[in-house]
Amino acid sequence: MKETIIVEGKDDIRAVKAAVDCPVIATGGTHFGEKKLAEIRAAQARTGIIVLTDPDYAGQSIREKITKAVPGARHAYLPRALASKDHKAGVEHAKPETIRKALDSVRTESGPKGSLTMADLMTMGLTGSAAAAERRRKAGHRLSIGECNAARFLERVNRYGIQKKDIEEALRSSNGE
Repeated sequence: MKETIIVEGKDDIRAVKAAVDCPVIATGGTHFGEKKLAEIRAAQARTGIIVLTDPDYAGQSIREKITKAVPGARHAYLPRALASKDHKAGVEHAKPETIRKALDSVRTESGPKGSLTMADLMTMGLTGSAAAAERRRKAGHRLSIGECNAARFLERVNRYGIQKKDIEEALRSSNGE
């Protein structure tokens, strides 16, 4: 793998290095500053970057900060169920094959952005019902965009240009899970 992987901490570096041979940068948590962003920007210019953060609030916060500061960052998402141990979710808990699969399913902001609405999500049963969270979890896993609430799901599918037909296919495919 040629890209530099961006993770949160030292344990995440070890987990990624056990899965793939590539450069890895740790942010050191959510409170990193301009010096770390400069290092990440340099890696983006040199090799390109893939953001692989924990499937939790802190990981999302880091992902958003990098997305705003580093244009063209690519994103990989780990399913919470496959990156958890003792009720804690994190890259360091994922098996090497899970990390490799996430990195093989990387998402890039490119092409035209989607124009789906919350009404579209409601029509597909992804919000507004008791089963919506589980349907979003399964679709998010199939689409490689992670697990999230309806607003974040909508933001991600539109950011990555995922079309309604792609979501519908992911939902059909996930019925067999």
